[in-house]
Amino acid sequence: MTDTTSQTVANVLLVDDDAENLWSLQLALESDGHHVSVAGDANCALDILRRESFQLMITDYEMPGIDGAELCRLVHEQPAHSGLPIVLLSAAAEPQSFPQSWTRFFRKPARIQDLTATLDAHLAAHQPAMRPLHPKASVRAALRCQSLPASRWIPVDAGCWP
Repeated sequence: MTDTTSQTVANVLLVDDDAENLWSLQLALESDGHHVSVAGDANCALDILRRESFQLMITDYEMPGIDGAELCRLVHEQPAHSGLPIVLLSAAAEPQSFPQSWTRFFRKPARIQDLTATLDAHLAAHQPAMRPLHPKASVRAALRCQSLPASRWIPVDAGCWP
């Protein structure tokens, strides 16, 4: 967990078809006090975006159906989300389709510190009036940590997200 004295709370949307990847990143972000919504595919993410607003979206690239690059393009076509910063994650090289549609690209396994630094930098630049971060980790995130398979979980302190 990072120092919470100078951070702010953000609403973050995570999109990945791998539930274990969602859980591990959700745990890391919730442990920092952020509010996290998850979607298992691009269509679910688009549905959530119709109802909620977010300060950042983190999406996997390789998903069945609509891939992460296409999702980025579809999100930014919506006037309400045209400025939403999006982090694209992939085990493969950065895709060449719609490269202007995402803010940052990280190759998996991504370091959690790099992802949270991207979120913190965006908040510092664009959301200076947001309320201070609550220093306690969410109970839900702490309980989820106990249920993650040890073979897939790399502790936040190790700096990686599978």
